[in-house]
Order: sequence, then structure tokens, then C-alpha cells
Amino acid sequence: MTRTANGDADTIAGAASAQSFDSLDPRTGEVVGRYPLHDATEVNEIVESARVAGRWWAELGFAERKKRLDQWRARLVRGIDELAGVICSETGKPLDDARLELVLVIDHLHWAANKAEKVLRRRKVGSGVLMANQAATVEYLPFGVVGVIGPWNYPAFTPMGSIAYALAAGNSVVFKPSELTPGVGRWLVDSFAEIVPEHPVLALTTGFGETGAALCASGVDKVAFTGSTETGKRVMTACAQTLTPVLVECGGKDALIVDADADLRAAAEAAVWGGMSNAGQTCIGVERVFVVEAVADRFLELVAERAKKLRPGGEPGADLGPITMPSQVEVIRRHVDSALDAGARAVIGGKDSVRPPFVEPVVLVDVPADSEAAVEETFGPTIVVERVHDAEEGVARANQGRYGLGGTVFSRSRGVELARKLRSGMVAVNSVISFAAVPALPFGGVGDSGFGRIHGEDGLREFSRPQSMTRTKFRIPLNPMTFARSKGTVGAVVRLIRLTRGR
Repeated sequence: MTRTANGDADTIAGAASAQSFDSLDPRTGEVVGRYPLHDATEVNEIVESARVAGRWWAELGFAERKKRLDQWRARLVRGIDELAGVICSETGKPLDDARLELVLVIDHLHWAANKAEKVLRRRKVGSGVLMANQAATVEYLPFGVVGVIGPWNYPAFTPMGSIAYALAAGNSVVFKPSELTPGVGRWLVDSFAEIVPEHPVLALTTGFGETGAALCASGVDKVAFTGSTETGKRVMTACAQTLTPVLVECGGKDALIVDADADLRAAAEAAVWGGMSNAGQTCIGVERVFVVEAVADRFLELVAERAKKLRPGGEPGADLGPITMPSQVEVIRRHVDSALDAGARAVIGGKDSVRPPFVEPVVLVDVPADSEAAVEETFGPTIVVERVHDAEEGVARANQGRYGLGGTVFSRSRGVELARKLRSGMVAVNSVISFAAVPALPFGGVGDSGFGRIHGEDGLREFSRPQSMTRTKFRIPLNPMTFARSKGTVGAVVRLIRLTRGR
């Protein structure tokens, strides 16, 4: 099975030889669970059960769904430590990182349940001068069954950005977690079933790439995928056969711009956290920093001062956990080694920093512009720092990349101005990754980072289909939309348009 970066393990093209598979602790290799390998027939059966459940769930209405989702949220709060333990055992990340991930899950679930009715309910719109006799409304109805293919790097937070919003919109959900983190998916589905025991509104399917492919071909009404760009393309190809709409959130090579007037200590702390938290396995993590020449030396001193204190390890209190997917270690090694061989310099770390399953922090400078470390997603605790003449050059160089997920700007006087010039779906000004923690903000990218949005009002609408409606209130004397119209009707309508719209 080929595995790729950004949290997916080739969810379309993999295979397995048994009817079940093991989930392993990446820190020790210990088996922490065994899960069924669902084939296409089983996936289809799960989807059909979810379709029946979805009709029931949709008919409950906003108020009852909110009540159930609020109860689930309370259940998640009670189970934070238990679920955090599952996340740690399957990803290896430090306990507090897992707990922080779940705090975000809970806050987003609360927002989605609380706002769904306001955002999606039927509302009146203006009918215009030509259709003044019509009452016009629009409402957002559930698709039916949404298939969610989730990643391993944030195995609860990322898929819940789709699951919570899809459920709040009235859909049932079939969740296919990464084969590296099936236990997290099992825990979420089981806890939901405690609150909603009547039907499998949130269902689970587990397995490798063939299971993901089967979900795409199963007749679900929409697919939400998070993973690498290449796997995302395969998901789109599979869904195109049945014209199944897709939401695709892929990788990133996010940049941090440091202007001459930036708070350098805050910018350095943000660069280290954004680039190295979760061992760098973050699609919106900082991978490139463009710092204005005038402050570059001091900025690098501060980054090195902070980064050299970080230590990876398998214990709950470690700063960094392991690289969850073993094959990604070699990608990180290749990026670091090839950059150094081409003339780059390591301010912190170097070739010896890669010690599977752990990678120590690496900060590189003087990296050739065409190096893999500069243009491809590394997905490890590495940062490439590049000097620029001014912030505009930094923005221009950041925008040359094929990705466009998130970004960061540190500037006291021009933060918003510079942020608006970045070609990305989200930008944080004088903070890092903060947009992901604001439930009201849509989350998604452009370019090779994908399309569609989770979170916020856009996220709720992403999992619903708009239905427009007109209703005749009274007859009008000038009705051009009938063969029974008089000869002068269209001429009168043209005169009306000239009078009302011709200026």
C-alpha cells in the first residue's frame, strides 16, 4: 500500500489481504485494536442503512437535531480524556495535543448545532419588478447521505469539521477514518449511538484504499475528503463516474511573512509552533518563512532559541510525538538531505535529526528555490526560512507555489493589507493557525489545496442543497410567460424594464 502525506494513507488505491487489520501505536508498534476490512458489498449495505436513517434524522427538524447534538457534545466533554487516550495510542501525539484537538471539536460541534437553523431555514428573498406577484423563498435541504473520508494527523478535529456540520444540516454520515486511526472513528460513532440509538445516523466503515473507493462508488450523495492532493484527484475521478459532488481539502505549503516592523519574538514563537506542533504533521502548518532582510538575523536567533528546546518522545509530556506514518519519515529525510546537499545550511538540526519514528526540529536557510524542501509539502517538524528584500517580495514568492491553504502575516502596520494579497483560503495576522479555532470562519483552500469549505455558515451550506421556490400570490395583468398573452404584453414589459432598469 502506498502512503502519502497530509494525513491520508492512499485512501483510494490501497489494499489488504485479510478480513481485518490491526491499528498500531506508532511509538512502540504495539497492536492497540483490530477492525473489520469492509468490502464494497458491506460498504453498500452500510450506506443503505444510513439512507434510511438519514430520512428519519432529517424529519426530526432543527430543534430536535440540536437537542441530540448538544447531548453528544456533553458526552464528548465527559469523554475527553478517554478519547484523547485513543488519539494518543493511534497517532503517538502528546496527551495535551490530543486534548487540545478535542476542545476544538467540541466548540465546533456547539457552533454547528446552534447555528444550523438560522443559516439553513427557509427565508424570503425579493421577487423583483417582473415577478412582483410571486412570493420567493430559498431554503437549504440535506443531501441525504454524506461520506466522510478522514485523515490520521488530526483524526477527530479534521473529520468532525465535516461530520458535525453535515449532521447539523440534517444528513446522515458514513465515516471512513484513516486505517491508521480507526479507533478514533469507532469511539466517535459509538458515542453518537449512545445519544441517537434509533438509527445509524452516524455510521462507520473501516479499511484501506479499496474501502474508500467503495464509499465513493456507493451512491452517497456527497463525499468530503481530507488528504493529499494526489489522492484527492483519485477521489474526484471516482466520484465523477456518478456525478457525486465532492469537497476536497488537500495539502499545503503554508507561508509565514515577517515584516520589518513585526513583533519578532511573537513571530518566532508562531513560526516554531506553526511549523513543529504535532511534529509538523499539520496541513495548515508553517513550512516556509519569508522574513525581511533587516530583521532576519534577530528572527533566526529567536527561532533557534525556541526550537532547540523542543524534544520528541513517546511519553505523554513530550513536546513532539513520532511521525505517525512510517513512510513519511523518508519523505522528511529526503527533503532535508537534498536541501543540505544542494548548499542549504541547518540553523537547528540536520541530517542526524531524523531518528525513526521521531524527527527532531530542523530549521533550514539558504535553501535553493527549486528544492523539494522549498516547494513540496514536507509534513514534518521542519521550517525553511528565506530572506526577502521586503514583505511584498515574500508575498509574491509565497504565491508562486501550487498550494493555497493557509498563511500567516506578522506586521504591526500592514498585516491586513499583506494578508489580503496572499493566495490562500485562510490567513492569520499576528497569530498562527487561529482561524481553525474560530467556528464561524470557513476553512478550505485554493489551487492544489483543494476546494469547498468546512466550518462556518459556508460549511453548513456545503452539506445542503439550496431549493428555490416561487408561489403565486395574485394574478398580474402583464404576464409574458403564457401563450395566452396579448400582443402588446412583451412590449409593455420592455417599456417597464427601460423605465426601471435603464439608468
